[in-house]
Amino acid sequence: MSSTISASSELGVVATVRRGLQLSPAMLQGIGWTLALAVVATAGRVVVPVVIQQVTDNAIMADGGPDVPVVVRTALLALAFVLLAGLASSAVNIRLFRASERGLAQLRTRTFRHVHDLSVLTQNAERRGSLVSRVTSDVDTVSRFVQFGGLQLILNIGQLLMATVAMLVYSPLLALVVWLCFAPMFVLAPRAQRVISRAYGAVRVKVGVMLGAISESIVGAETIRAYGASGRTQRRIDDAVQDHRADAIKAQTFTALAFSTGMAFSALALGATVVTGTFLALGGHLTLGQLLAFLFLVQMFTGPVQNATEMLNELQNAVAGWRRVIAVLETPLEITDPAATPLPAESRLTAESRLSAESRLTAESRLADDGGGRAASVEFRDIRFAYPGGPEVLHGIDLTIPPGTTVAMVGETGSGKTTLGKLLTRLMDPTSGQVLLDGSDLRELPLATLRSRVVLVPQEGFLFDGTIAENVAYGRLPHPRAQVEAAVAELGLTDWLATLSDGLDTPVGQRGESLSAGERQLVAIARAYLADADLLVLDEATSAVDPATEGRISRALARLQAGRTSVAIAHRLSTAEAADLVVVVDAGHVVEVGHHRELVSRGGVYARMHESWVRQTR
Repeated sequence: MSSTISASSELGVVATVRRGLQLSPAMLQGIGWTLALAVVATAGRVVVPVVIQQVTDNAIMADGGPDVPVVVRTALLALAFVLLAGLASSAVNIRLFRASERGLAQLRTRTFRHVHDLSVLTQNAERRGSLVSRVTSDVDTVSRFVQFGGLQLILNIGQLLMATVAMLVYSPLLALVVWLCFAPMFVLAPRAQRVISRAYGAVRVKVGVMLGAISESIVGAETIRAYGASGRTQRRIDDAVQDHRADAIKAQTFTALAFSTGMAFSALALGATVVTGTFLALGGHLTLGQLLAFLFLVQMFTGPVQNATEMLNELQNAVAGWRRVIAVLETPLEITDPAATPLPAESRLTAESRLSAESRLTAESRLADDGGGRAASVEFRDIRFAYPGGPEVLHGIDLTIPPGTTVAMVGETGSGKTTLGKLLTRLMDPTSGQVLLDGSDLRELPLATLRSRVVLVPQEGFLFDGTIAENVAYGRLPHPRAQVEAAVAELGLTDWLATLSDGLDTPVGQRGESLSAGERQLVAIARAYLADADLLVLDEATSAVDPATEGRISRALARLQAGRTSVAIAHRLSTAEAADLVVVVDAGHVVEVGHHRELVSRGGVYARMHESWVRQTR
């Protein structure tokens, strides 16, 4: 069964932050020194109330009148402390930014790697835009909190502790009054946190849906215009935007209510301090300087409490993003990379020798020259497969493909031939049974070995924004320009490149849209040629191309397949006519295996398919 990516992790706030930091250990590098500097930065803020108290009681209110030299000395000393605190605060910022960027880079890289390692079934169950948002915008929410809210959180916690200690020194009674004023808020805060957490979790989900709808509409713009579906598409995007807007407003409303509550409790604490402190001063329990200092300390105390609302906003947004990223990383991998040794007796020609200027040999002569090592044998042994939540689509398939054989798999749409191709390239694993490559189960091979020996040429070869040369050279190993040019020449594509303005340096555009479908297929074939695989799996393109391009594709494929085992998922029976072996798949069973002429003479499933195809092509 395929795994599915949950919308969000179910971890609590503290557990989410702890897990997030475990996934990004660089964030905590040097945290001890950063906290020590934060203590110095916070201590500098306590200097001002202490200076006010000392200047008021010992200089301004001195028995002999104001003592200006004491005021100057105290002010200079305070200035030195404030400058030191400022330098410490700058150092905290720099260290925290560097550590957070390293940690977030780790998180992005790990998440991206995990997404790529998920099976195609798991990936296809998730909208592409939503997956992208988990690696980008969801991590960005974590970034904003760590770099800004996280810094404020560290400094504010230190400021609360410092202010509390100083208040206790000046007047334990007034310190108790301040804490009692904020006690109801501390009781209500956990409940508010849970409500806001759920609200921001919903916002992050709606962001993924919105990005998915927008990205899909951009990619499919041509189809949307062609079918006049602009209005319906716009409504779908509008609905996604409005859903996000509604949830964002709801979350911000909760945050605003929490902020207003914090302001109210802060005003209450300040008022209670002024009244209580005045009575204490009149009773001789506090000096004027101590009362003034205490009022500054109350401001130091209430400031972080008021800022807590904004930090709560950022924290919940970050936790919601963190949970969505963690949900991806918690999704189990179905296609695992075993700690196995490479295939035994693996005899491969190097890319350099394959790209010589000599004429290519036929498949039979190459097999004879290489001793069978250039091509792989394939065996399907009692293969069964069912898509998640669906019935079994492959039913106990047994099939052996000798090395160097060109195979065409044919069958009606939904017969299971494409599924067999995906199992052969290990984009999916069978529900039961084994797929063997030279006698080794694909699940026991290191993925690096498998990807070096088996290459898929899909129906629509994906091209990256760049030049033709860059796309041909794209693969597991780097390929110099000389190898690219040699590959193109050996595949007989030099004449095609001559028709392009810049030859190999012609830009292909985003997703290869500057080239035709047939030209994209030619680039994909050249890329597969450089990959130097032993087994080719070709999902034959169904789109019609002009005769000249079709001829180039046929010749290039023939040269690509020479000396290798190849399995073509054939959509046109002309491919089957030229194959060494035709495998007929019907309703999840292999019903016929043989050469084209042999199967036509039998009068079975293939013969009926071929007769129908011949009538259509006349």
